[in-house]
Amino acid sequence: MTGGRVTSHEVAQAAGVSRSTVSIVLSGKRGARISATTRERVERAARKLGYTPDAAGRALATRRTMNIGLVYSAAQAGHGFLLDVMWGLTRVTARHDLRLLVDTFQEDAAYQSLQRLTRAKHIDGLVMFEPRGDDPDVRQLVEDGFPLVFIGSSPSRKVCSVDVDNRAAARVAVRHLLDGGRRRVACVTNAPMAFTAAAARYQGYLDALRLRRIAPDPALFHEGNYTARSGFEAMEEILRGASLPPDAVFVASDTVAFGAMRAIRERNLRIPEDIAVVGFDDIPLAGEAFPPLSSVSFSGEEEGRRAAEMLIRLIAGGIAPGRREHVRAELVVRGSSDAEAS
Repeated sequence: MTGGRVTSHEVAQAAGVSRSTVSIVLSGKRGARISATTRERVERAARKLGYTPDAAGRALATRRTMNIGLVYSAAQAGHGFLLDVMWGLTRVTARHDLRLLVDTFQEDAAYQSLQRLTRAKHIDGLVMFEPRGDDPDVRQLVEDGFPLVFIGSSPSRKVCSVDVDNRAAARVAVRHLLDGGRRRVACVTNAPMAFTAAAARYQGYLDALRLRRIAPDPALFHEGNYTARSGFEAMEEILRGASLPPDAVFVASDTVAFGAMRAIRERNLRIPEDIAVVGFDDIPLAGEAFPPLSSVSFSGEEEGRRAAEMLIRLIAGGIAPGRREHVRAELVVRGSSDAEAS
């Protein structure tokens, strides 16, 4: 046994029973077919180990599956930020003796994935990673009152969410490029514009241009789709289609930015001398790129942790739907936008 908080799993091992039996016995639930001898064995093991169930766990154990879900689209599976989010989620679920069930879905089959997890009663609540703003299946979950937390923003006031202020952070990133003397700043989104984070980051880009009285050029805008390949193709389109080439590009995802940087290099253009680049997410590989990638930095682990804690409180009735929290973000300047920073 480690020196940390004793878990129900350790009690189950000591008593020689399943973890679900421990949860039933220690929650005080009656009516289950558990013998008096087994109950005594579980209670004796819990006392010996010093096990104390937390309040949220007790509330869940009396009527819940002790599972929460995480869903994201198949296109997001390559998102470099997702592992950090999962790590934050699992740190909290382990502390509360909960299991995290993870599922992905194709864009045309979101309903089936949500059905598997929610309608079949496999989970007590759901975390959704950067969902689309126009998803009818998600809207139905909201209307049904199913416990739901977004990592990302939602147009509905009925949904709890944890997010970075995408619009403000993007505005800072583009302002940095403009402050460096760049005037033809392109934009490649992290995802199609139907996704709330993509739309918000694009609005931040437009805000920064508007504040400098620079008219946006449609030829300098292209959508990405979470992958480096989509960034390469988007940047190729911009470089091929613009009558005047950009002197900078804001890419709303580091993973997508890696592809955009390759497209720039393959045109024999220099970064940052010819085209400065700023990304978003500050994934670990950002600092290892050539040149190192400037990026908006915030903690995916913190987003995951806070989303899990919020969902547990929502399930237990400790908070009402609609709570919104922001994590802190800052721009980290590196060599891709400032040669002196290399």
